[in-house]
Amino acid sequence: MNEFELIKLLAIFILGASIGSFLNVVIYRLPRNMSIVYPPSTCPVCKNQIKWYDNIPIISYIILKGKCKFCATKISIRYPLVEFITGIMAVFTYLKFGFTVNFVFMFYFVACMIALSFIDLEFKIIPDEINFSGLFMGFVYASYKAYEIRDFHPLTDALIGAAVGAGFLYALALFYLKVRNIEALGFGDVKLLAFIGSYVGWFGALFTIFFGSLLGLLGSVFFMKMYKTDDLSKLEIPFGPFLA
Repeated sequence: MNEFELIKLLAIFILGASIGSFLNVVIYRLPRNMSIVYPPSTCPVCKNQIKWYDNIPIISYIILKGKCKFCATKISIRYPLVEFITGIMAVFTYLKFGFTVNFVFMFYFVACMIALSFIDLEFKIIPDEINFSGLFMGFVYASYKAYEIRDFHPLTDALIGAAVGAGFLYALALFYLKVRNIEALGFGDVKLLAFIGSYVGWFGALFTIFFGSLLGLLGSVFFMKMYKTDDLSKLEIPFGPFLA
């Protein structure tokens, strides 16, 4: 890998980290029904507006030692973590797709997965704004691929994928509710599978359910050990991050 390519990857990481900074706004504001556009970023404690030079992804957190410049309130490690993860995923997406239309659609998918995972972990919800915008983009992406190859297969695969993903998970949720009287899955997870299915098709949706369930099972065992309980119903474990 030559020097120019390394500089390009660094630039892509910086772009991704900057988008990660915006994702932090989405993660904080969307579950609280706040606008993600206005007002500008402020400290949630002292309400002072954060200057642009105090809002540089990752770097500002290090310089400020993880504290608000005005009131010294501790800043969550989630902020630089999301920026770093998004930056790394931007690089991986570029290495897979290059600077193409595919990169734009797939990085949008990745960004949504990051945002909804952190929201679900903290608030135990997956906002409709993310699910429905992702579902829409999935169909737009499928339409673009269908136009590119002059074949309707990508679009029909996206439609079937969304239906199979949502339908299978909805049936599973009803089964648990009827048989065990447990609301094991939220409807946000069902809509999330429709979103994922629109991108990966019916087979990818089923694989996501299977692999996500396996990860969820392992995660449940881990949390049961950590909280020293045998009653899984007492633990509110979000399923969204395992699907994502």
